[in-house]
Amino acid sequence: MDIKEELFKGVSFSDLMSNVYHNSKKKDRQINQLISQLQPLIRNASDATIIVPLIKEYLDVAVKNDDHIVKLTAITQRYISTTQTISGESSLLSESEKKELLGIASKEFEDELTDEIEKIEEEDKELQEKIQKAKDLVSGDNNG
Repeated sequence: MDIKEELFKGVSFSDLMSNVYHNSKKKDRQINQLISQLQPLIRNASDATIIVPLIKEYLDVAVKNDDHIVKLTAITQRYISTTQTISGESSLLSESEKKELLGIASKEFEDELTDEIEKIEEEDKELQEKIQKAKDLVSGDNNG
């Protein structure tokens, strides 16, 4: 997987990283602007006890949002790394090993599917017998 490959509609890994960087810078500017606008409003301790929690809440929301984006980026980075490892030259398995595993998985799946079909056919046979018995009972009652 390439860092330019789309992760979800219109967003690649590089776009995600760019968003993290730009959001961080934007929040820095917003927080500094907010603090500079609120500073003149603080004239005494009681004003500070009202305004400072507002600033703290704003900072907390910004940090949580950034944290979510960073976590998403880390998960995506691990995904990209894993897909590159599995499909790349440094793959954990050779092509013949992959084919062998796929063959084994296919055989197991086929065996399970065959067993399931046999069970369904047996259940169908039993149901048909029960239906026939019920029909016989009903027609016997009607004739008697």
